[in-house]
Amino acid sequence: MLLGSTGSIGTQAIDIVRRNPDKFRVVALGAGGGNVELLAAQALELAVDVVGVARSSVVQDLQLAFYAEAQKKGWATGDFKLPKIVAGPEAMTELAQWPCDVVLNGVVGSLGLAPTLAALRSGRTLALANKESLVAGGPLVKAAVTRPGQIVPVDSEHSALAQCLRGGSAAEVRRLILTASGGAFRDRRRSELSDVTPEEALKHPTWDMGPVVTINSATMVNKGLEVIEAHELFDVPYDTIEVMVHPQSVLHSLVEFADGSTLAQASPPDMRLPIALALAWPDRVPDAAAAVDWTLAHNWELRPLDHEAFPAVRLAKAAGEAGHCRPAIFNAANEECVAAFVSGRLPFLGIVDTLEAVLAAAPDFDEPGTVDEVLTAEDWARAQAQRMIATAAEGA
Repeated sequence: MLLGSTGSIGTQAIDIVRRNPDKFRVVALGAGGGNVELLAAQALELAVDVVGVARSSVVQDLQLAFYAEAQKKGWATGDFKLPKIVAGPEAMTELAQWPCDVVLNGVVGSLGLAPTLAALRSGRTLALANKESLVAGGPLVKAAVTRPGQIVPVDSEHSALAQCLRGGSAAEVRRLILTASGGAFRDRRRSELSDVTPEEALKHPTWDMGPVVTINSATMVNKGLEVIEAHELFDVPYDTIEVMVHPQSVLHSLVEFADGSTLAQASPPDMRLPIALALAWPDRVPDAAAAVDWTLAHNWELRPLDHEAFPAVRLAKAAGEAGHCRPAIFNAANEECVAAFVSGRLPFLGIVDTLEAVLAAAPDFDEPGTVDEVLTAEDWARAQAQRMIATAAEGA
């Protein structure tokens, strides 16, 4: 089952399924509803049983898209099976409980938390590409796990860590090293970041990602979120998780063991590899992506993160260690700050500076016990960030 099927993760997952029909069958697709034509084409190609859309208002458009796609294929009306349609805010959660072996959660944002919990509670293996599930609702997610190894990470960094961790026992692990491309401004000092524009921030040197993730890469907030996710996934202390800048994006992460040995996972930057591994875990899918060309010379650089220029990782670690919904506040406030930066209401450095101010002003929330408690903390964070952004704009 693919949730977020029309997004980047979903379309690449379908490419893997398309090339491996003997290994995978998709029974359900879910999407927000912003691209019903693509969703209909995917559903008919894969002959899924059910399709879900988060927006009830597009159900009629989706039905018309089914018929239009059938006409393209030369099918007469009534000569094809129309999938069941579920719609509305709970559609992804309903789909996550549909009978299947693996749920790939590629939903964007905190909307992915409820489907994550539903998949886990239903006993499904969860291929998790929705980092907000663990960032915002880590305690809830861990409590919903029904068996060891039920969550398989899809992010390239966490997939790399999972692969490297096969090389030793948990007691032998000394340190996790997450690599970061460094984003658009990886070679700049803080003094050189005051006047950068959204257009500059959106020019990622390696990966083709959505605007929010690309800007998060430029601020290193994305790496801060991944540090929190690594802590939750692998149950390691924050002070044993490091970040290093690796511009070539070939070494996706490393694990240092107690004897001084370090294992790294290397492959060209292609998300199809970690997606395929998550779908087939613990098995590998042959030729999921291209390998490193070992007939050529390679120069791979690793350097420490400049925490003065990019303090987001330090903030994320502090939020994670504090708990009590601080990671959810970090994530939600960042989304508001990124939107303000894109619209010209906040300078680039103001994104993380505002994040720090929001975290400092946060009340003492309890550890979340329900999704609603997570959403309450996020609502507070968004409102607080908006107030601070407006105040900064008035004083500019």
